[in-house]
Amino acid sequence: MTKLSRILVGTAALLLVALYLLPLWQVRLVAPQYPEGLGMRIHVNKVQGSTETDLNNINNLNHYIGMQRIEADAIPELRIMPWIVGVLIVSGLLVAALGKRQLLYVWAGGFTALGLAGLVDFWRWEYDYGHNLDLENAIIKIPGMSYQPPLIGSKQLLNFTATSWPGLGGIAAGIAFALGIAAVVLTWRAVHSTAERVGTRGQPAVRDAILATAR
Repeated sequence: MTKLSRILVGTAALLLVALYLLPLWQVRLVAPQYPEGLGMRIHVNKVQGSTETDLNNINNLNHYIGMQRIEADAIPELRIMPWIVGVLIVSGLLVAALGKRQLLYVWAGGFTALGLAGLVDFWRWEYDYGHNLDLENAIIKIPGMSYQPPLIGSKQLLNFTATSWPGLGGIAAGIAFALGIAAVVLTWRAVHSTAERVGTRGQPAVRDAILATAR
């Protein structure tokens, strides 16, 4: 790994610390009766309203359409995610300290897989809350209607406009991912440019030795 690549990975790992302090994702609901909007912030270990009463108001509104209450204790991912983020931080700092490109590739690949898995799981969570309704006890019943908020962007749900965007923690995680990918690209280019500079294109054995040992 180049010095710059190691700095990028170390910075990326430290940026992930923001996930413990700032919301990963945020959902906002706006309607004529709530012009100021109702907000929900999703952290790696908790779900809370944008104000002290917002989450309770959202749950009360969800009761009318038969949606289950949003409670942190019922979401097992919130108990797992802090550990996953911690592993990414510690392993990223180790990669930066050791400077081994193979470890960098593994770390970046793991980061990518976990990020995709997290988005899929969040979509699945939204789908479950928006489709798995208690219609027997719901006050408002519209056949065929579901209430899944968007993963990202805006969507109209009855008279509410629901918007969903990454929070500041999620933005920090996105920047960290971009820095990790940049470190991979820089390392890959450095390794292959080293092989080209010594003129080993026509000597596979020498070239492969350089690629195997390059850091």
